[in-house]
Amino acid sequence: MTRPAYTFVRTFAAEAPRDLCVERHYLLCASAGTLRLEAQGQAWLLPPARAALIEAGRTIRVSIPQPVTTASVLFDTGFTAAPPAPLTVFDLSPLARALVAECGPWGQSDEPLPAYAETLFAALAAVTWRLATEPSPVVVPAGRSPELRRALRLTEERLGGPVRFEDIAAAVGLVPRSLARRFEDETGMTWRAALRRMRVLRAVEELAAGDLPITTIAFRVGYGSLSAFNAAFRELTGRTPTQYRGSFRP
Repeated sequence: MTRPAYTFVRTFAAEAPRDLCVERHYLLCASAGTLRLEAQGQAWLLPPARAALIEAGRTIRVSIPQPVTTASVLFDTGFTAAPPAPLTVFDLSPLARALVAECGPWGQSDEPLPAYAETLFAALAAVTWRLATEPSPVVVPAGRSPELRRALRLTEERLGGPVRFEDIAAAVGLVPRSLARRFEDETGMTWRAALRRMRVLRAVEELAAGDLPITTIAFRVGYGSLSAFNAAFRELTGRTPTQYRGSFRP
């Protein structure tokens, strides 16, 4: 009989987007590198400081922009209550990260869990289910129509240089007014607001990838000044880039 909860640790090479659906409630974490998730018309980035809680049987789209090591936990639906939402991405607390690490020795097996391990998994579920009631605001729209999805993709590809809304509209075959209406109807935000979020997400990815200076990252994601970058980053995440990078460390 498979354990009611177990840890899944594995290193993956970079790969293109693919659908993921599991029969258990899935606490998806990265201990190194980043994951990209897409579901329900939105997209998230998962560096080591964040986790996704996915309800059993829910399909999400996962891509790996760079090599990543996961340290995830799968819970049988009879072991815990259903998550508070089908998919939630949130920042991991120090306690949650410590519990994920402590649960690490117990992987998938037919051997029963010792009482100590079962208590740890139950505690981890309680803590992360509570964290999932406060989702992270660092999310960008994925779009529904082919034109908007292409506009978002082109915008992301041009983050590091000058990017103009008029050029994006022309590239997808729409006049700016029509594309602006698509953004409002499909995402509830303007293109410029989506651009700011994309830049912050790319910065999070860069912060998780290594030790590049903050100023270098600011310029690489399209900001002309460090102060403007810091202000945009803090407005969306509630922390400075330095504080956010520090949260990746054990």
